[in-house]
Amino acid sequence: MPQVVIVSPALRDANNGNWQTARRWQAHLSRNHAVRVVRQWPDALAGNDAVMIALHARRSAEAIAAWSAAPHGRRLAVVLTGTDLYRDIETDASAQRSLALAQVLVVLQEDAPRSLPAGMRAKCRVIYQSTSARKPLPKSPNRLRAVMVGHLREEKSPQTLFAAARLLATRRDIHLDHIGDALDPALAEAARVTMDAVPNYRWLGGLPHETVRRRIQRAHLLIHTSRMEGGAHVIMEAVASGTPVLASRVEGNVGMLGADYAGYFPWDDAAALAALILRCQESRRRQPGEDFLRTLTALCAQRAPLFDGTAERAALQRLLADLLGAH
Repeated sequence: MPQVVIVSPALRDANNGNWQTARRWQAHLSRNHAVRVVRQWPDALAGNDAVMIALHARRSAEAIAAWSAAPHGRRLAVVLTGTDLYRDIETDASAQRSLALAQVLVVLQEDAPRSLPAGMRAKCRVIYQSTSARKPLPKSPNRLRAVMVGHLREEKSPQTLFAAARLLATRRDIHLDHIGDALDPALAEAARVTMDAVPNYRWLGGLPHETVRRRIQRAHLLIHTSRMEGGAHVIMEAVASGTPVLASRVEGNVGMLGADYAGYFPWDDAAALAALILRCQESRRRQPGEDFLRTLTALCAQRAPLFDGTAERAALQRLLADLLGAH
């Protein structure tokens, strides 16, 4: 079987989106290919590799450069993250070089190709990621529970949730849970201060992936405040669980949920986020036709087929077939 190496800057210990993608793609491709996931390349098995799939143009740039300097004929696909698309490829020489070296550029949502240089778009393809579908778990009919999932770092903009929580501090019928490791000490301290000041906000720290999925299933809402996204796992996990999303209106989120989705707020606008949360709770008490939460749920259900595992597996198989055919 052709040997494929997936280079990921994060492995199991990171418990983040890069690792989830690498692990899932390895499973999808292992039926017809010998696939391993590594952080650095070359390694002891590098001599037989026919295809490299590198996650992250900048953070995998060293492995990409080494692959391209090796004997000719081996094929390369580079998967672009949110920080690649919306920051690094504009200013970072190593990320720019990775784009130039790749035979195929993979993006994870439909808006992403617009952020590439015009000369690179012809070799770009969209592969939506997938997750297992799950039924919603029982939810409180009175209290609205919203959950935000994302490690505490600048790109995820958790300060928007902190500020929105303060605006909702008197609402005992709205509970806000926040899941994510403390990657930025200052943001972790801000989360602790918010938790001390706001009785209905809880920062739960990092949790196992299965626990996170069950909390998403139990929530009425997923909140996603990021300033940049390549294609957020938690959005598709919420959609696949029947949990609607309130998301910042940035390209990566719009590419996942669609241009006409009703649950957007301007990035870093805590007042707009708080207003949407209130609207979801207040509208549940009105006539069914006025239920904003139900409207968002229906819109998310329309996007759910994009995140089907069969479609992702077929797209990956086509990617490898094209790369190996060219080889």
